[in-house]
Amino acid sequence: MTNPPRIAAEEYLDALAAHGIEHLFCNPGTDFAPIVEAYARAAKTNAIVPRPMVVPHENCAVGMAHGYTMVSGRAQAVMLHTNVGTANAINMLINASRDRVPMLLTSGRTPFTETGAEGSRSVHIHWAQEMYDQAGMLREMVKWDYEMKRGDQAGTVVDRALEIAHASPQGPSYLSLPREVLGEVVGPCASNRAQRAGPRAPIPASDDIEILAGWIAQAKNPLIITGMLGKDPRDSIALEQLIDRWAIPVIPYNTRYFALGSDHPMFQGSAPGPLLAEADLVIVFETDVPWLPSKESPPSTARIVQIGEDPLHARLPMRSFPSDMTITATALSVLNALNEELRTYAMAHVSARLDRLTARSESLHAGWRDEVEKAGQAETISLPWLNHCLRAVIDRNAIVISEYSFRQEYCPLTRPGSLFALSSAGGLGWGFPAALGAKLAARSRMVVSVLGDGAYMFSNPTACHYVAQMQALPVLTVIYNNALYGAVRRATLEMYGNGTAAEGDGRLMADLPAANFEKIVLAHDGHGERVERPADLPAALQRAVAAVRAGQQALVNVICPP
Repeated sequence: MTNPPRIAAEEYLDALAAHGIEHLFCNPGTDFAPIVEAYARAAKTNAIVPRPMVVPHENCAVGMAHGYTMVSGRAQAVMLHTNVGTANAINMLINASRDRVPMLLTSGRTPFTETGAEGSRSVHIHWAQEMYDQAGMLREMVKWDYEMKRGDQAGTVVDRALEIAHASPQGPSYLSLPREVLGEVVGPCASNRAQRAGPRAPIPASDDIEILAGWIAQAKNPLIITGMLGKDPRDSIALEQLIDRWAIPVIPYNTRYFALGSDHPMFQGSAPGPLLAEADLVIVFETDVPWLPSKESPPSTARIVQIGEDPLHARLPMRSFPSDMTITATALSVLNALNEELRTYAMAHVSARLDRLTARSESLHAGWRDEVEKAGQAETISLPWLNHCLRAVIDRNAIVISEYSFRQEYCPLTRPGSLFALSSAGGLGWGFPAALGAKLAARSRMVVSVLGDGAYMFSNPTACHYVAQMQALPVLTVIYNNALYGAVRRATLEMYGNGTAAEGDGRLMADLPAANFEKIVLAHDGHGERVERPADLPAALQRAVAAVRAGQQALVNVICPP
């Protein structure tokens, strides 16, 4: 048999593979017919194309791509079904956008022709799924969007989408793919992608580094606040070199990555607190919200330095934090430059500061140990006890995905690239699928997702457990189940602590039933347990880890009354 004429969908898959994309996470629909045909042809010819990863919910597909990229450092592609599938994925897209995760998000476009073309409308839904502007519903959350107009564009639109996604600051790109266009017959399609070098990430000006180094040398009470520092694991190594020499305290505030291990004496907790109030120099690395102005602020005399690839966080409509120096550069390039510049500077205040901060660290750790000891003797399980018990099952090689309750104060980590947390946008349902993506990228490492009960429900857990089972991705899911929308209750009591709502302890519209989530994983041949007593938790976690190491996904539903 002669080979059939080449279609645009084949060119599209070839272009993804040429950019090193290993997986196409997809939730298919009627718009996928040319993609299915292209994959079938690739299987017959042994063409190198991304592995199709069929995921039964869009939330899970985008979350998995996010998790895979944050662990591997390699962007992946997602394809969803027309407007309805895309709409389902926007929550996870917001997280990826705010976390600056490069990704090619694509979706089919319902056929635009009613008759006359290969792929014209053939089912009832094709009329109702058309939109005037399909990309409009997500345009604010992507760096670039486009609809492919011709089949012979398939390679060049992928080139354009990914070069923009990878440029600093990184983020998702969006491409819609009409069915008729994907099915067009195409001839040989040229691409100049080998000659399209992307721009380098920004580095600091030498004058700025010289000034900042001088400020560090002069400061009596400097403070470093981090948010996304650690996205590149080398950030953490360079940060430790700086603070080891200069005794600068670090606050990983709402951190999304591992910045510093809590066993380090310069780790001073996870909230700015008193150190911010006494600081004379505050260095903010890749942090959109370094403190909450309604609750705390640095002294008016303190110098403030904002550092990041987008230090103004231009995609946030309002942000008014002060800055005496604003540096557009990667955290790593600034840290490396400071370490080099500061080698010859006098260290007038370092010895006294080191003694003071070491003593403060010891006091903090003593307090955390006391919390754990009391929690272990309580009748119900609390956050300190859960985190302390996790300490016994999380080894140095493990990856922790946190969407709610993981705290390094009680469960120290030591390895850069070992912690990933929910974006500052707070789109719930990210942690479980991100853990699956992380496991896919690092099959030899234990992956632990620590979720709130609300986060677990938002993740479409049936879809996630299904993927874990079908793709052999054994992850450990630990649910901090307080039967409560805690953020709703806290916000209510904060605003109306003396109001009528406080009479019910702020639980109106916040209560959730403590469901038997451990039964859901059983339907997918997993290991599930429910734990309500502190004394029972260590053994339950050990059993769950043993199941995961044997290749079985596991879930521990930890009941933690508020």
